[in-house]
Amino acid sequence: MPNDPTPALLYRINQNVMALGSAIEEIGIWIDQRGSTDASYRINAHLQVLEGNSDAIAELMADLVARWK
Repeated sequence: MPNDPTPALLYRINQNVMALGSAIEEIGIWIDQRGSTDASYRINAHLQVLEGNSDAIAELMADLVARWK
């Protein structure tokens, strides 16, 4: 399916998720530096979910792209 936009769409969605994760991490650092360790802790807990899923998402995306080729 050479005209199928799905692989490009998945790639862009993954890029957005990674960019949001990085931005949220920077905000968490800023919040922690200002003394709100509880908020920083909760942010880091959510970021760990993103990090924990990132390898599986990358592998599944590679598998999907390989199937389209």
